[in-house]
Amino acid sequence: MSWETVIGLEVHAELSTKTKIFCGCANAFGGEPNTHVCPVCAGMPGTLPVLNRAVVLYAVRLGLALDCRISPLSRFDRKNYFYPDLPKAYQISQLYAPICSDGRMEIEAGGVKKDIGIREIHMEEDAGKLIHEGGESHMDFNRCGVPLLEIVTRPDFRGADEVLAYLEKLREILTYLDICDGKMQEGSLRVDVNLSLRPSMSGGENADRPYGTRTEMKNLNSFRSVRRAIEAERLRHIRILEKGGQVAQETRRWDDERGESQPLRSKENAHDYRYFPEPDLLPIVIDDPLLEEARAGLPELAHEKRDRYGRDFGLAAAEAIILTGHKGIAALFEAVAARSGEPLESARLVTGEIMRLLHENAVLPEDLALDAGKLACLVTYVTEGKINRGAYKEAVEAVFLHDVDPVAYVAEKGLMMMTDSEAVAEAVRAVLAENAEAMADYRAGKAKAFGFLVGQTMKALGATADPRLVRTALEEAVTSPLLR
Repeated sequence: MSWETVIGLEVHAELSTKTKIFCGCANAFGGEPNTHVCPVCAGMPGTLPVLNRAVVLYAVRLGLALDCRISPLSRFDRKNYFYPDLPKAYQISQLYAPICSDGRMEIEAGGVKKDIGIREIHMEEDAGKLIHEGGESHMDFNRCGVPLLEIVTRPDFRGADEVLAYLEKLREILTYLDICDGKMQEGSLRVDVNLSLRPSMSGGENADRPYGTRTEMKNLNSFRSVRRAIEAERLRHIRILEKGGQVAQETRRWDDERGESQPLRSKENAHDYRYFPEPDLLPIVIDDPLLEEARAGLPELAHEKRDRYGRDFGLAAAEAIILTGHKGIAALFEAVAARSGEPLESARLVTGEIMRLLHENAVLPEDLALDAGKLACLVTYVTEGKINRGAYKEAVEAVFLHDVDPVAYVAEKGLMMMTDSEAVAEAVRAVLAENAEAMADYRAGKAKAFGFLVGQTMKALGATADPRLVRTALEEAVTSPLLR
């Protein structure tokens, strides 16, 4: 029997606000344990939460970017459960009236475009963190109260390729909106995968067919883990079903080292958490001024930039994808292109030399701090024929590594291109005199011999020779009857 995989996602995005969602504690990654804690986020009796307005604004902004319906009246609820990293023994979340619902995202996987439904986006607070070491467990409450947006999809995915296409685009949107840094390795973006199987039907998908029993894999923190977890869990379901067994509805933990999921607990339903309206927080009214403020903060998103780069600059899709992969890279490209007036050469610079130097020097795009004016100067030099490609590459690397003044560097290193046609002609004559056999080979139709002669002439003149001038002089010389 063949099986259709059905997947829905719950993505938790930590928001990049300065303070937590219900108190004034710093919202920062990497502090010493229990140093970003106050009585509110530590759950002390008698404390009251105060909603951070920026969290609401960020939620609305993401909802608009994902074509959601923004609820004019939204409320918080208490999700009750006991766990050591949750000091209040309940989490403030949203169940009955989430802030955003009924959205969509278009993805492309395997050359096929598809709409993924966004069931809802809701605001909630994060729990703390348990640290297990030396046979003991320690609690770090720094993460308690960190603001989260949970983005819940409809079960519209049919495989790992679609899931990864969605996650990549969602991370792009979050980072371009500047509401989440998207660093999965730091827990800023965590993915829960809900997966089930049902028998495939000939003639395509039938939306009315019931879904199979689903399992949930929690807190996957890399795209690689997501792909491996989906494939392993799919195969586990198939083995159970084809032996006549029944899949248990449960929450599972993915073990990336062993490449398998392990059961954590039976899968809870909403009633198990005894949700009820949060009595310490008033309803949230989303009025027109707040909506307009959120809309005003919407930037041009990555997929919109890709379309514009192709339309306005004539860039290939592959180049546009590289340039828009991180908003800092896109900003650098646009600044260099604007200052140099050479978008094609600027794109070639960023997708080539700059990306190479980032990789070789282990610099993250978000840590990139380059002077676009200095790079634009070098782009102008190379497009106007003032320096050749070798000198251009050397100068770009000097700007990247040492932030040099490109004008002074080119002058000091003597990188300006030689344009003395008589000096070039003299070098050509000398090279041809020393390489009569290569000249004869070229005249006999061996095209590679011409490249050899160009290389020898460039070597004789040094790195600053103009290759176009050299080629022109050689073409004239090898066809001259005086040299026959």
